[in-house]
Amino acid sequence: MKHRKIVLAVLALGVCMLLVTTPASQAQAQNSAQAQKLNMVVKQLNLSPEQKIKLMPILEDEAPKVEAIKANASLTNFQKLQQLRALHEQTNPQVQAILSPQQYEQLQQIRQHELEQTIQKKRGPQPQ
Repeated sequence: MKHRKIVLAVLALGVCMLLVTTPASQAQAQNSAQAQKLNMVVKQLNLSPEQKIKLMPILEDEAPKVEAIKANASLTNFQKLQQLRALHEQTNPQVQAILSPQQYEQLQQIRQHELEQTIQKKRGPQPQ
């Protein structure tokens, strides 16, 4: 009987630990994915160290907002597109001041590609 209580207490503690650590682990994984995306953008744009120092805080601030819009199930794809474009328009002046015209155009292409991928993921695989 005493042994059973100990086992139940250990199991309950284990479940509590899972519930507490899971959201933190998910947030950490999401942050890691965002960091990977940001690093990929930095590499694709071939930023100078100075450009990277200036641009990263802007992109890091924008990333969670972009993900929140993408994950918002109450928005239609069109509404998501509008909100993402509005968000990018807010940061565009700062970004343009840092990047060369070629880099800025490349960033716009990367953003457009991300939007298209997001919409395609929501629609599911297209029949062939």
